Amino acid sequence: MRFRRDCISVLLFCSTLLLIVEVATPFDTINTTLSIRDGDTIVSAGGTYELGFFSPGKSKNRYLGIWYGKISVQTAVWVANRESPLNDSSGVVRLTNQGLLVLVNRSGSIIWSSNTSTPARNPVAQLLDSGNLVVKEEGDNNLENSLWQSFEHSGNTLIPGMKIGRNRVTGMDWSLAAWKSVDDPSRGNITGILVPYGYPELVELEDSKVKYRSGPWNGLGFSGMPPLKPNPIYTYEFVFNEKEIFYREQLVNSSMHWRIVLAQNGDIQQLLWIEKTQSWFLYETENINNCARYKLCGANGICRINNSPVCDCLNGFVPKVPRDWERTDWSSGCIRKTALNCSGDGFRKVSGVKLPETRQSWFNKSMSLQECRNMCLKNCSCTAYANMDIRNGGSGCLLWFNDLIDILFQDEKDTIFIRMAASELGNGDSEKVNTKSNAKKRIVVSTVLSTGLVFLGLALVLLLHVWRKQQQKKRNLPSGSNNKDMKEELELPFFNMDEMASATNNFSDANKLGEGGFGPVYKGNLADGREIAVKRLSKNSRQGLDEFKNEVKHIVKLQHRNLVRLLGCCIERDEKMLVYEFLPNKSLDFYIFDETHSLLLDWRQRYNIINGIARGLLYLHQDSRLRIIHRDLKTSNILLDYEMNPKISDFGLARSFGENETEASTNKVAGTYGYISPEYANYGLYSLKSDVFSFGVLVLEIVSGYRNRGFSHPDHHLNLIGHAWILFKQGRSLELVGESKVETPYLSEVLRSIHVGLLCVQENTEDRPNMSYVVLMLGNEDELPQPKQPGFFTERDLIEACYSSSQCKPPSANECSISLLEAR
Repeated sequence: MRFRRDCISVLLFCSTLLLIVEVATPFDTINTTLSIRDGDTIVSAGGTYELGFFSPGKSKNRYLGIWYGKISVQTAVWVANRESPLNDSSGVVRLTNQGLLVLVNRSGSIIWSSNTSTPARNPVAQLLDSGNLVVKEEGDNNLENSLWQSFEHSGNTLIPGMKIGRNRVTGMDWSLAAWKSVDDPSRGNITGILVPYGYPELVELEDSKVKYRSGPWNGLGFSGMPPLKPNPIYTYEFVFNEKEIFYREQLVNSSMHWRIVLAQNGDIQQLLWIEKTQSWFLYETENINNCARYKLCGANGICRINNSPVCDCLNGFVPKVPRDWERTDWSSGCIRKTALNCSGDGFRKVSGVKLPETRQSWFNKSMSLQECRNMCLKNCSCTAYANMDIRNGGSGCLLWFNDLIDILFQDEKDTIFIRMAASELGNGDSEKVNTKSNAKKRIVVSTVLSTGLVFLGLALVLLLHVWRKQQQKKRNLPSGSNNKDMKEELELPFFNMDEMASATNNFSDANKLGEGGFGPVYKGNLADGREIAVKRLSKNSRQGLDEFKNEVKHIVKLQHRNLVRLLGCCIERDEKMLVYEFLPNKSLDFYIFDETHSLLLDWRQRYNIINGIARGLLYLHQDSRLRIIHRDLKTSNILLDYEMNPKISDFGLARSFGENETEASTNKVAGTYGYISPEYANYGLYSLKSDVFSFGVLVLEIVSGYRNRGFSHPDHHLNLIGHAWILFKQGRSLELVGESKVETPYLSEVLRSIHVGLLCVQENTEDRPNMSYVVLMLGNEDELPQPKQPGFFTERDLIEACYSSSQCKPPSANECSISLLEAR
């Protein structure tokens, strides 16, 4: 009996002990049967981080967040519901059977969720000792297989292991957004991103406008930031491959606490926790220098922080508007003293600088500096070159093709070689081109003198014959035209007729790619091996001549990866031709409107095309030397290169705007019905927002695979815009595209694209976003504004607008097109 009592006592003691141990041990994981209420927390295995509800600063609102678990000052590093605070302590976090983390309020409404797109079988959510909150399949510790993780949705803080950059496969951006205040963690107006186009660099945006930029990565650090050196606190890496681009830091000693914070004023603060003082130590701050302000000195200007005034023009350049510079307004920038002439230019070496903006640059990772120089010389549009990587003597090639933006002097090793006219280069400019030694000059002079007399007699004999040939050529020119004047006006490389005939196999039908109102287009191969497309102007088309001059005028000064590149032209007798880079994959309409060919474009390619067109338009509207409205944006004018990247083409109807112009009008509407905006079709008013409307139509066509004009549906008589609008209002937008065309992980991108497309085709021009906002909306996951009624959403609207214009042709099944031009 006594033995039994002793056994029972021992069992009770052991059970109590196990219960105490279980309660006292913090847990780092929740499953579908557990939840976290306000007052509860989960703690990472090593106790470094803790997740629960908190109130920042003096705020009484409650937020779900992650903070440091071992320090005395509560410091949040991540906030879930930053845009949707709770006003009481009723919040509960649960994990659904589908693998979604959801935060619900008192009424049971979901105010935040993790938006996991991949279905789960046995999901768990775990707070890792890195500070990463991960939703995954139970037992699968491979982060690459995770269903969702907080490290991919950062706030204002980067902690070790977090990335800032982009997943090039999914298109997801890893970025920072400052808090509005210390009491309000909602998104402020300062954003930090890694720009993924051109050669990547970090950029800080204020209200979507660039405020600071880091300069490109040079192998040792970002060109415009203090040099990164080995230190006892953290290691760093910059990764740029086919799958992703990112910058990341890792702790040397995991027991330290280190964070990077994007402050409300735009400063980038690196903070280290000091155990002795129980406080955060400001290790370093970026962007505190006045010269760090983006484009402070304008194009081709350079900033020297120790000078007064700080701005100056690069050597060989002068202020564009001297009066503004006298008032210390340097925004107009600088222009060259002497224009480049391509064949005799050289390079000036400028060392110890932050390299210029690289979003429109070209790069090659394997070229030597000499190969880079030669590549720049071959392209008359190239304005500068530099090594990509300055380690071990330098490697790789960076080329610039436009004005040099945002350069500043600093004590760094970066060197740039700036293209200059030969007359601007002095004896100290070692990179001068076509420099001859005195001995070589003497040989040339003596040779010329000895042979000159021989040819003098021949020249006199041939003079009369040449004069007669020139007179004959003049008689062959069209009435009122002058080819010499046109050549001087167009300012670009010229090919002769023999080169064009040879390249196109004498303009054979086998080389013919297509034909438009201007004339035929031929594929060709130049003697140097380059593939070209030759647009041959119809000899009896006066309209074509106007388009020819207009297209050259606008595109010759444009350089962007999403614009077709003009290589030159041919003007000889009555022949006028434009020579473009050859794009092998035809135009966008060839793919998206054909049931068979459309299978060649998966959603990732379509989304890349949408983003590429958006970036090309943004360049035309905002970043090019001329603010250009395309006026004829449509699928047949979007060409595709070898990698199916889009390039906007056909600038025959384009118009340029001055800096302060926002709208213009015409009595002769030009463009393609189905794509042009209501205000343009009805009243002849066109603006940057006209192109935005056309872009919106393009987006809806790319997503759906249907043309806007000629679209039919058994339930209504609306066009594609109207059909998309009805589906959106009914919450059925996914019906616009067959599910077979899009894999489940990309459905959110599809919905976002449709939403953005409808914002672009709103009837009121003021409601439509500008292209900078369009690019931003496509590149992040922020909540989008609700679109209002679109313009031209019925077929009747289009037909009435078409016939209201005296220039309109009878409508076809696909489009009603007019292309008359008027002089500005």
